[in-house]
Amino acid sequence: MNVSSLSRRELLKSVAAGLAAAPLLNVSTLLGADTSSSTAPSPASATSLAAHDTPLTRSPLKLGIASISLKNLSLDAVIATLHRLGLEYVSLYRTHAPWGGDVDACRVAGEKLRAARIHLMATGVVNLPNDEAVVRKAFETAKAAQLPVMTCRPNRDAFPLIERFVKEYNIRLAIHNHGPEDKLYPTPKEAWDAAEKYDERIGLCIDVGHTSRTAMDPVEAIEKYTSRLYDLHIKDTVAPIGAEDIPVELGRGRMKVAAILQALIKVKYAGQVGVEYEVEGPGKEDPVPGVAESIGFLRGVLSTLKSA
Repeated sequence: MNVSSLSRRELLKSVAAGLAAAPLLNVSTLLGADTSSSTAPSPASATSLAAHDTPLTRSPLKLGIASISLKNLSLDAVIATLHRLGLEYVSLYRTHAPWGGDVDACRVAGEKLRAARIHLMATGVVNLPNDEAVVRKAFETAKAAQLPVMTCRPNRDAFPLIERFVKEYNIRLAIHNHGPEDKLYPTPKEAWDAAEKYDERIGLCIDVGHTSRTAMDPVEAIEKYTSRLYDLHIKDTVAPIGAEDIPVELGRGRMKVAAILQALIKVKYAGQVGVEYEVEGPGKEDPVPGVAESIGFLRGVLSTLKSA
């Protein structure tokens, strides 16, 4: 079967199967949890998710969440959401770990995730100016959390400085592109051009949603820059090229999700595929259903790719 030629109707049949196999969310229970508690859900609750790990939902990619999607929830509620969705991977936004701020708070965040059997894969976007004290603090908080990748936006004149810290701390950097509005890194190409002459641990976080609003094809970017692709954000949009972002749930926009996932499998991408859910407005105050829908859609598309 040629996946790229599938009609939307055929694709959604497979997505429906993926959603049916996904864990069910009790959203009211989740949002009613005691978010002031410092105790994460027990590892046993994570272990129980094995019952949901069917051949359909088992993935060749590390599906996870960029926790900016859940920025108004506590870290405990984020962990509960991951458990209910059967996910083991997350990149943490600054509301869940104060990157560049309190070292002990970042250490505790990392410990909570490990206790809950969730892999901390990356950060939200951390600004890195050409300021040694600021950059060192960012790396210290990353080290405290045992972070493998810091997703970031470095100033152009900061590269000699950040290269020195990459070598000292052995933490990878993933430069995030933000679309037409971004004056530094609108596409992955600008991030690549800025990083390529420096240490190979300085690479990219490709945001496919923002990339799609430029003239660059996200699939082309994944295949071209795979040697330094350390993080990836996946979301959908109905915004045309050059326009301001209009985010929607995955599968409801114009993103070529099957082609993107197929490219990631082809290049043997080993980082997180982090869902970013940024839909806001009336009726969208609770982000969890939209995140669940997007994860279910990804699982359904992946099941189609594996059967193709």
